[in-house]
Amino acid sequence: MSVFNRDSDDEVARGAPALVVRAEVPGPTMRDTEARLEEAEGLALAIGIDVRWRGSFRVRQIKPATLFGSGQVEQITAQVAAHEAELVIVDNPLSPVQQSTLEKAWGVKVIDRTGLILEIFGERAATNEGRLQVELAHLDYQAGRLVRSWTHLERQRGGFGFLGGPGETQIEADRRMIRDRMAKIRRELDQVTRTRGLHRARRQRAPWPVIALVGYTNAGKSTLFNRMTGADVMAQDMLFATLDPTMRQISLPGLDKAILSDTVGFLSDLPTQLIAAFRATLEEVMHADLIIHVRDISHADTEAQRADVMHVLAELGVMTAEGQPETKRGQGEENSPLAPAYIEAWNKIDLLHGEAREEVLRAAQRRHDVVPLSAISGEGVDDLRRAVSDRMTQGSHVHSLSLPAGDGAALAWLHEHGEVLSIEAAGEAAGEAGGEGGGEGGETLILSVRLSDAAYARFIAREGRN
Repeated sequence: MSVFNRDSDDEVARGAPALVVRAEVPGPTMRDTEARLEEAEGLALAIGIDVRWRGSFRVRQIKPATLFGSGQVEQITAQVAAHEAELVIVDNPLSPVQQSTLEKAWGVKVIDRTGLILEIFGERAATNEGRLQVELAHLDYQAGRLVRSWTHLERQRGGFGFLGGPGETQIEADRRMIRDRMAKIRRELDQVTRTRGLHRARRQRAPWPVIALVGYTNAGKSTLFNRMTGADVMAQDMLFATLDPTMRQISLPGLDKAILSDTVGFLSDLPTQLIAAFRATLEEVMHADLIIHVRDISHADTEAQRADVMHVLAELGVMTAEGQPETKRGQGEENSPLAPAYIEAWNKIDLLHGEAREEVLRAAQRRHDVVPLSAISGEGVDDLRRAVSDRMTQGSHVHSLSLPAGDGAALAWLHEHGEVLSIEAAGEAAGEAGGEGGGEGGETLILSVRLSDAAYARFIAREGRN
């Protein structure tokens, strides 16, 4: 399904010369035009495209057939000829009609922003789950373009009806094949979701808090992940260096163990097909106890990037678009009622100097949920560890708990994750009369334990108590 396979005349060779163009349409925007073009070129470079020229065009009124005005189409035609381009990347969503019309006008292959992102995701997917998610998104995207792709096959097909009723057109048959394949992939991904849920349930019984790294692509999540875990996850100055989720165990001050999860980077105008397809992967974010939002604070569009990430988190039902936690982390009753804690890691402060750096540090001091740092140099990473630990143990309360005297595992867990203030031996009746649980027989211990709200919720889940 890639445009780079060279299986037909409709495809181009990898590394072919290309142009990147963008239509600036009316409407509110937080983004700088040049920064947006630079990002689009970065997306192209991420899969080895040779970008020869880039340019933006102000479009007062979108043309249904071409997006750009006729004069602008001619200007781009001239650039295609001047740079001997074989591919034009339009950093906007294109309708099938617009894509077809522009290909005829320019005489080269045209892909839009969504198609380009799908190409990148197709290359980056390293697991079976990731490949299924990308294929599902690509099929969803391609389904609406069959009218353009298969016009040469718009013919009636007879036969015995094994592949479709008499008179079914080739387009209808291909659409049906796509629908069938999408249904099969969804079933396989549902199984992945169930398996992931079982793994999550086992972690809750363990139980260790889950900390999820999120952020705009290329913000430095994987570098920070490696710094905090000692792992060797692919971390490059490249958009979408990480696609498949990675999880590692870490130790934090006051927390013996925690799980740190690195997730796929977000992007402005992230195709809805991808958000839907990668929902299973992003479930780790939806069920996290704490979210660390890694921001490239040195980037000119850092505020716009933050807004894009918060928008995706809002679509997942994790945070509001304004950055406030939702009251629940999902729609089902099985989800914890505790909203995830939230910290912003203002990364890449090593790239800031002088007054720009001081201004960022002053702004961070005014926020209780911000830690400035450099994942590359390690500056501020210990501050982040302490902030995470403080947030995870925040809101602690003293609870009276009763345990069977023989439940050494539960007692050890309470010592590990809380502060055991007192332990008293009591008979079975005393265990039933007081405390927030009890033994089923034999000697019972009554404990006074200080636990964070998150730790208490995990203890209840671990013990299967209500």
